[in-house]
Amino acid sequence: MNVFRRRLTAGIALIVALFPLGCSTPKAKSAEPEHPLLGAPAPAFELPTADGASRVSLAEHAGKVVVVDFWATWCKPCRASFPAYQAIVDDFGPDVVVIGVSVDEEPEGIPAFAQATGVRFPLVWDEGQGVSQRYSPPTMPTSFVVDRSGIVRFVHTGFVPGDEQTLRAEIERLR
Repeated sequence: MNVFRRRLTAGIALIVALFPLGCSTPKAKSAEPEHPLLGAPAPAFELPTADGASRVSLAEHAGKVVVVDFWATWCKPCRASFPAYQAIVDDFGPDVVVIGVSVDEEPEGIPAFAQATGVRFPLVWDEGQGVSQRYSPPTMPTSFVVDRSGIVRFVHTGFVPGDEQTLRAEIERLR
C-alpha cells in the first residue's frame, strides 16, 4: 500500500506541476520574463473606437504617461482590471491616459463591456490584431506603461486585485 501511495502522490505532483490550476493564480513578479519592448519605443498605432465614430492614436497622447492595455471581452481578469484602471485615470488626472486595446474578433461586445465595467477611458478595436502582434502581449490582460518620451518602461501581465498598486507605483515614478 505504501508503494501505491507514493506513486499516486508523485503522479499528482507531476500533474499539478505540468498543468497549473488556473489563470488567476497570483505569480511572483520576479518570475516573469522581461518583455522585448522594455526600454524600447512603444509601437505607434491609430485604431478605431468600437463604434467606429472616432480614432485613437498613441501619438495624440505624446508627453503623457500612457497605459496601453490589451484585453478581450471574454477575459475575466480584464473585467476585474477595468474599474481599477478607471480609478487610476480619475486619480492621476489628465497627465495619465489608459487606452484599452481590444483583441476581440468582432467589436460588438465592446460597448456592453465598457458599460458593465464603468470605464470612460478610450477603448479601441484591433481588427486583425496587427497592433497586438507588434506589442506581443503574452496573456490577457497585458498592460504596457509608456513614459512621457514614448518608451515602454513597464509591462504587467494578468490581473488580480491588488495589482493596481504596482501599476500606480510605476506610473507615479514616471510622472
